[in-house]
Amino acid sequence: MDGVAGLHAASWRRFYRGAYSDAYLDGDVVADRREVWSSRLAESGVDSATILAEVGGEVAGFAHVKFDEDPAWGALLDNLHVSPAHQRQGIGSGLISRAARAVVERAAAPSLYLWVLELNTAAQAFYAAHGGRCAERALVRPPGGVPGRLRGQPVKLRFVWADARLLDA
Repeated sequence: MDGVAGLHAASWRRFYRGAYSDAYLDGDVVADRREVWSSRLAESGVDSATILAEVGGEVAGFAHVKFDEDPAWGALLDNLHVSPAHQRQGIGSGLISRAARAVVERAAAPSLYLWVLELNTAAQAFYAAHGGRCAERALVRPPGGVPGRLRGQPVKLRFVWADARLLDA
């Protein structure tokens, strides 16, 4: 759990700067993510799956998917993070493929969606290269429901895949 929480916090510090407040990102975001992941992993099972990619015994990336999260959009790919040292090595593609396979095997419908920050253009390019299409924009909700954790009113984009089977190639 510590590896996942640490990677999650590091990814936020790198890619969410400008959308999340500096005070939040520079503070103990690791403890915040540890609390989230402690809860998620304790509940993981029928309704969700967490997929890890490890290199040399270290967490190199992870994906977390919630099955049947939305009646219209299907399963939610709630997290997909790869450490900077392991990017562009196929780990992200492998994670999204395995998440899609889990959706096909365990969800009621094969559709998949995720939210990505509008300012995270690298992630948007990755999702588009994997067949995702932007379906809508919305305001970001603050982590933990604490408004002071946001900087201004950042926007997120919903990327969708009507058929996750196309991702599991």
